[in-house]
Amino acid sequence: MALLMIAQMGNPALRAVARPVADPTDPDIARLAADMIETMMDAPGVGLAAPQVGESLRMIVFRVPPDRSGGEAIPPTVLINPVIEPLDGETELGLEGCLSIPVLRGLVPRFTRIRYSGLGLDGAPISRVAEGFHARVVQHETDHLNGHLYIDRVTDPRHLATVEESHHLTDALKGAGDRE
Repeated sequence: MALLMIAQMGNPALRAVARPVADPTDPDIARLAADMIETMMDAPGVGLAAPQVGESLRMIVFRVPPDRSGGEAIPPTVLINPVIEPLDGETELGLEGCLSIPVLRGLVPRFTRIRYSGLGLDGAPISRVAEGFHARVVQHETDHLNGHLYIDRVTDPRHLATVEESHHLTDALKGAGDRE
């Protein structure tokens, strides 16, 4: 396994629509997935999309740590050719960051409940309902596959802050309620 370079905001690879993975069982895809997981864990992060490491492929890796899960922690997971289906129209503002934009954080509305589907490295279908932080991470990473960054979804420029000042955003979120 190898640590990969993470593209930073401004890199055109982050604005391109990624192409589907033709064969999830290809050993090169398994190698890329292992390298992406190692890179995500080293960063440290909770998700990484193939375009962030210079590969225009519809593949993401993610995890949900126990302190963010509100229940079951999700170990590092590979999802190939993901599709997201919102389960209702409810959205929630939440603080997000990105390994490709390490100096900023922002309040981003995301669907609170989704179903995601795709393929695993063995080619078997994966389908799961996700809520809360789990749903947020999958939506964030899937956005990368469509050339979107979380800052594109920030609805108010006052909802962006540097990492050092992002506590003001979470304080405001707590004070004003976080439903949108």
